[in-house]
Amino acid sequence: MTDQTRWGILEVQTKNKAIKYQRDLVSRAMDQVIKMDESGITDLMIEIEAEYERKYGQNKKDNLVL
Repeated sequence: MTDQTRWGILEVQTKNKAIKYQRDLVSRAMDQVIKMDESGITDLMIEIEAEYERKYGQNKKDNLVL
């Protein structure tokens, strides 16, 4: 068992809670995806790809220096 008074334990616990929250979100989303038909899943994939590109894609205008 880890000593709960050590430095950094709170940060580790917070990180673990964030990871669990993300996994729970994926699990709940998959429960809804199972209920969808092919066209709904296709639309969802397009929206997810667009959101992913918006958040994490290499945006060329961010590299411009004015």
